[in-house]
Amino acid sequence: MTLPRTDTLVDYPAGAVESSSTVVHAAAHGDRTVVLLDRTAAHAVDSAWPDQGPDLGVLVVRDVEVPILDVVVGATDGTGLFLGTDVPVRKGTDGWAFVVAHLVDAAAEVVEGDEVQVVVDAAYRGALSAGHTACHLASLALNRALANAWSKEVAVDALGQPNFDALAVETTAILEYGSRDEYRIGKSLRRKGFDVGSLDALASLEAEVNETLTWWLDTGVDVRIDRDGGGLTDRRYWVCELPEGEARIPCGGTHVSSLSALGGISVSLELAQLEGALGLTMLTTALPGS
Repeated sequence: MTLPRTDTLVDYPAGAVESSSTVVHAAAHGDRTVVLLDRTAAHAVDSAWPDQGPDLGVLVVRDVEVPILDVVVGATDGTGLFLGTDVPVRKGTDGWAFVVAHLVDAAAEVVEGDEVQVVVDAAYRGALSAGHTACHLASLALNRALANAWSKEVAVDALGQPNFDALAVETTAILEYGSRDEYRIGKSLRRKGFDVGSLDALASLEAEVNETLTWWLDTGVDVRIDRDGGGLTDRRYWVCELPEGEARIPCGGTHVSSLSALGGISVSLELAQLEGALGLTMLTTALPGS
């Protein structure tokens, strides 16, 4: 069986929840079958930064709906196919193609050359897209609220504020209509000039973040995804014109097309111990628009 030599074309950055595709590879993978397509509307989880999980949906093959059990990023050098954490090379490595791998039941009748329709669960996609957009806004609002907590110059975010989010984040999980961010406030962050005392008045900090989010959301501005190309590994950017200026953040996930699609965003902040250091958890909740 042949393996692709080019990256999978992805339609989900433009908001697509359906795509017409050709099967370029189908083979047993453990107790499942892995299906590679020339293009897909299904978002795959990327083990390099697994913040947003896989889409739900089906492959329609000869009028039969085949449930998609998982969607993961894989890579091939033309001789072997590696999925998820087994991928041995970085994106962009010469001689390697990065692919969206659709995992289906081993008994599914899918073969190379089949013309298939990818149909994604639009409601679930919409919930994750709302959560991902809310996550970006919340991180920017948190950076803004902590802008005076630094005594040294550090890297800045898309709006020119000290980038606490990028410097302190341990994990991010995109949820349905929300997200959960874990931050580590350790020695390295202190050495960069962060004042831990800025977290003492946590309720005031939370209120300031939420005030900013309400202000931004009231603008109802458009959100778009800019991309350098149509392939899986081509760079993509979340772009939103906020009152302070254009926010442009590298991102491979999915998003709503306008802040008017959200009926509200709020965060709650909580301090805890995180593996021997102070930890900050930000739970972001989004509401669907009317």
